[in-house]
Amino acid sequence: MKSKLITVVTNLLLIAVVTAVSFIGFFGGTVASVSNDSSNLFYSAKEGSGVSLMFNVYEHTDNVMKILDILDEYEAKCTFFIGGSWADDNVDCVREIYKRGHEPASHGYFHKDHSRMTSKEVNLEEIRPSVKLINMICGTDITLFAPPSGAFCEATLNACAELGLRVIMWSRDTIDWRDKDVNLIYTRATKNLGNGEFVLMHPTDCTVTALPKILSYIRDNGLKAVTVSQNLGE
Repeated sequence: MKSKLITVVTNLLLIAVVTAVSFIGFFGGTVASVSNDSSNLFYSAKEGSGVSLMFNVYEHTDNVMKILDILDEYEAKCTFFIGGSWADDNVDCVREIYKRGHEPASHGYFHKDHSRMTSKEVNLEEIRPSVKLINMICGTDITLFAPPSGAFCEATLNACAELGLRVIMWSRDTIDWRDKDVNLIYTRATKNLGNGEFVLMHPTDCTVTALPKILSYIRDNGLKAVTVSQNLGE
């Protein structure tokens, strides 16, 4: 009974934080102006010493847990770009990602198209609640944001600079959300793979099946699966 009460209280606190942050985003004070540059935009790690597998997560909680088990088996670490609306419903899974030594990061709150969000304030309203929520769940300070569908504009870069976030794209895309082909996913993830690369993935059924083979390739070719921040030298 006590554990159930703690869980209820924790969830109520999380809801309160998200509501408060969203309210501040819409009605709060002014945000300092940030001049745009691409210094916080990364498609790969030029001086990277490993390969970064990146999972964008808005669904398939069961597959996320399977992925965590596979990563443990191969002693691999990766970065999970987490949607805020999914995190709000899957607090225990988000905590498990962090507990197992992987990097939690933001994928926005409602999976919006940031290329159409030309106001910095509107970008802040979408990104900031997800950052606050994930930070609270994990007890950490996340530093990375991946825009849904890779869509962003100058205002997105400015908003992320304001929030202290690096904007992460990818050097190769498995397109596993569309192409349900295990061999194709494997080939896209591994062909001529080298240090510093960011490999975009999702927790699909086919990706779960392909992941052991991908991790075997990384290991057998003298590479190492590391988080994005590790690859960037943090």
